[in-house]
Amino acid sequence: SSGAKSIYQKLSQWNLLDATKIQYNTKRANSKAIKNYPILTYLPASAITTMKMENLWSRMVPLLLLTTFFLLPSDAHVHDYVRQPPKRIVHTPHNGSEYDPQQVHISLVGRDHMRVSWVTEDSSVKSMVQYGKEQGMYNAMATGEHTSYQYFFYSSPTLHHVKIGPLEASTTYYYRCGGHGPEFSFKTPPPALPIEFAVVGDLGETEWTKSTLTHVDSKDYDLFLLPGDLSYADTQQSRWDSFGRLVQPYASRRPWMVTEGNHEVESFFPILFPKAFTAYNARWKMPHEESGSTSNLYYSFEVAGSHIVMLGSYTDFDADSDQYKWLQADLENVDRKKTPWIIVVLHAPWYNTNTAHQGEGESMRKAMERLLYKARVDVVFAGHVHAYERFTRIFDNKADPCGPVYITIGDGGNREGLALRYKNPASALTLYREPSFGHGRLRLLDETRAYWSWQRNNDTDSAVADEVWLQSLSSSAACSNITLPKQPSTYKNDEF
Repeated sequence: SSGAKSIYQKLSQWNLLDATKIQYNTKRANSKAIKNYPILTYLPASAITTMKMENLWSRMVPLLLLTTFFLLPSDAHVHDYVRQPPKRIVHTPHNGSEYDPQQVHISLVGRDHMRVSWVTEDSSVKSMVQYGKEQGMYNAMATGEHTSYQYFFYSSPTLHHVKIGPLEASTTYYYRCGGHGPEFSFKTPPPALPIEFAVVGDLGETEWTKSTLTHVDSKDYDLFLLPGDLSYADTQQSRWDSFGRLVQPYASRRPWMVTEGNHEVESFFPILFPKAFTAYNARWKMPHEESGSTSNLYYSFEVAGSHIVMLGSYTDFDADSDQYKWLQADLENVDRKKTPWIIVVLHAPWYNTNTAHQGEGESMRKAMERLLYKARVDVVFAGHVHAYERFTRIFDNKADPCGPVYITIGDGGNREGLALRYKNPASALTLYREPSFGHGRLRLLDETRAYWSWQRNNDTDSAVADEVWLQSLSSSAACSNITLPKQPSTYKNDEF
């Protein structure tokens, strides 16, 4: 315990805590004082050199290297690959004038509208978007709203939101924000299947984030789904601005549909600043009103034969909550003949065999899993755990051919590093798990077939490491009349 405390103090002095993800526990004087991450897996060479100069480290480095070797997962579900350490945070400056748009991103609003969101440093810029089908030729114009917020001593720039449309499907539009700055373009999603989604969780703004986004952008797609943890600002509001500028080249060209994670809460000082999600709600306005939701933290939308539900892991979800009642009504209104696919996106995973964040989604699972099963949801994407894991179809902790496929994909590029340790022996429910940075692609080919692939980042390229063909549950005769058990089973996290 004293040795772990010394390590913690040294890393604090060297400002390496973000890089190492050390969690010091003063109450447990054993090896669990350093949890979740083998320490030297994440240390840059310069840090190790500095440590060796310290007498403590000259004695401990061989032991820690040996410990790291034995702590790495080794079961058949975890695949051999040299895991790279976290990389530095990238700061993206604004090089334009105070009138020019920055942090431009778009999101779907209904079937034929798009919301254009951006930021200006000058508050006099109009919330106006000019757009058309030819470069430099804008035959349409729409106006919207602007807002700003205060977070302690930080005053946000002006945040603009403008809804444009109606728009034609599978069409490229060119647009200009506020009458200033460069021209942008986007392509609207197709009117019917096939459609392809890029799925990336826990992005952050590191060099790994840039690598992930570059790999995503190397092949075309129609829509970007992000299951929470965007900027990792964690009360440092300038990081929201830097993150918005980092993702602008991608988020301005394809719709980004996001939901919140724990790093969006930003209510660490409840007495002084009790309101949560202030920056997230102001900057990333999603189409919750159009889906009948009263909160920007959960909503749904339909696109090309799919119904996408974005749930909020960090707002009320029990049977008496607004989110539960909204979800129940939302799923009951889905016409599976017109919309054969249902996909759910949330942050804290309901199923997880990684030692990180064990059981954190369990309360929500118990409250809502039956609703998803009854509606024959096809796939559930989650983030939070900084690794990749794909499960079989599950309901109530058992393999069930009529349950959703659960996929954890919290490996986009966060600054905290990877979650390297899994529970062993592996559960029979998990089919593939790997702690590497990467991204996923879901291509819905038609009413019955979909192809999922997870692509591991390897710095300079991206390789398909896991893939599977899926059949929609709406096309399964065996799942057409699902009978729910009266009560969910009792479940303890350490039994999974």
